[in-house]
Amino acid sequence: MYFLLGNDCRDSGSVCGEILWSGRMIPNQLTVFFMIIYLLESLTIIVQSSLIVAVLSREWVQVKRLSPVDMILISLGICRFCLQWSSVLYNFYSYFHPDNELWYIGVIWEFTNTLTFWLTSLLAVVYCVKVSSFTHAIFLWLRWRILRLIPRLLLGSLMISCVTIIVSIIKNYIKSQVISMMQLPGNNTETEILKSFLEKYYKHQNLAMLFIPFLLFLAAIILLIASLSQHLRQIRHHNADHSNSSMKVHASALRYFAFLLIFFTSYFFTIIISIKYTLGYKSSWFWAWETLIYAIVSIHLTSLMLSSSTLKKGLKVS
Repeated sequence: MYFLLGNDCRDSGSVCGEILWSGRMIPNQLTVFFMIIYLLESLTIIVQSSLIVAVLSREWVQVKRLSPVDMILISLGICRFCLQWSSVLYNFYSYFHPDNELWYIGVIWEFTNTLTFWLTSLLAVVYCVKVSSFTHAIFLWLRWRILRLIPRLLLGSLMISCVTIIVSIIKNYIKSQVISMMQLPGNNTETEILKSFLEKYYKHQNLAMLFIPFLLFLAAIILLIASLSQHLRQIRHHNADHSNSSMKVHASALRYFAFLLIFFTSYFFTIIISIKYTLGYKSSWFWAWETLIYAIVSIHLTSLMLSSSTLKKGLKVS
């Protein structure tokens, strides 16, 4: 959904999936197919996010407290809900009304997407601190303080993500000025150079905003997997009986975190490719790519739901 300056179909070599009828864009069959799949995935993600928020909110009201993991999960649920709605509204409106861009919906999408990255990295850090068997003083201190730190860390993630709102508003203001300059008569060479520079700058800025929390996620999850692998080897070494319940729990946790690593990394790279290689809304491949991205998101949300004992218990009751 990163479309920086202009709504033209910039996917060189691809076929634009549209037919013009009385000035309206009518999508071809392939585009319609991917649009339907994308819409179904979006509805699935919205339902999943709503379930996370509803179940954990009910738990919060009943018990008057939430675990650190559940605090992050309810924040992620709200964030994903807003992110998916903004994606659906922005994509479909931009397709059928290419001349009237809802830039403020794009700002919401960029904000919630950045916040999602920070919240997911925070979740990985909490798992790493609580589950890993490291005995370093920093880990021991964090393990003791993590419950008190979570509200502050959530607020910090929100404040950092708010930077994207400021940057997006500035970007859209400059974009409108550049488009106005391009409509003026005369030599547009300098304007084209400025447009090209701004596109490259904002792409790098978007990459940096996502790369930092992703590195934090990667470091935390790799440390956690390494700790679990080491602990599992120790259990196998000291227990001849491989059906030991402790070993099964550790093996299951190891598979889950490896799964989480694969799918969040996949999401990160699909977003990076979307930033680097912009597809026009008219292209069938744009909708195919959106379908791939949100299929990964849906699977990732499912894995997050299975990671919380509170959520699993609440869903069974429901």
